[in-house]
Amino acid sequence: MLSKIVLPAVLVVFLGGCVSQGTYNQEVQQADILTAQNKTYQALTAQLQSEIKADEVRIKQLQGQLTVTLIDEILFASGSAEMHAKGRNTLEKIVGTLQGVTDKRIVVRGYTDNEPIGPALRARYPSNWELSTARSSDVVRFLQAKGIDPKRLEAAGYGEYQPVAPNTTPAGRKENRRIEIVLTDMKF
Repeated sequence: MLSKIVLPAVLVVFLGGCVSQGTYNQEVQQADILTAQNKTYQALTAQLQSEIKADEVRIKQLQGQLTVTLIDEILFASGSAEMHAKGRNTLEKIVGTLQGVTDKRIVVRGYTDNEPIGPALRARYPSNWELSTARSSDVVRFLQAKGIDPKRLEAAGYGEYQPVAPNTTPAGRKENRRIEIVLTDMKF
């Protein structure tokens, strides 16, 4: 009688821990993806160490994406859409890593604060939206010129419409003036 109860209980416990081969393969694939993403994160962190310490760059991993945020004037002077030398040097540090991540799309997102465009630039950039798009496009052109496959590149501008901080203080506006380089799945 006892064996009739114990044997089924042991089978339930033993078989309950089993997974299908498909589920196992998916879990292994997901672990491999996360391991690769973590290596990319570590490489970018090492390459941009001085900029991270100066709070000019932040790197985060979230929901399968890796985002490098370049804050304020590290890439562009105020009101400009042409990268300055420091910006090119900063991006140059990570080009090799970005080239090596061939299974990811590179989305460059431009953002601004809500300060109006000055009169001297208004003819070229009627609003912050055009300025943010021009900046992200300039970064994409730079990455392409450095050998990154343009099929993997995308530029987007959000202007002042997706702030990460209130635009009511200089510190908040500084946080909102940024470029994000997002490594994401190749799916469109």
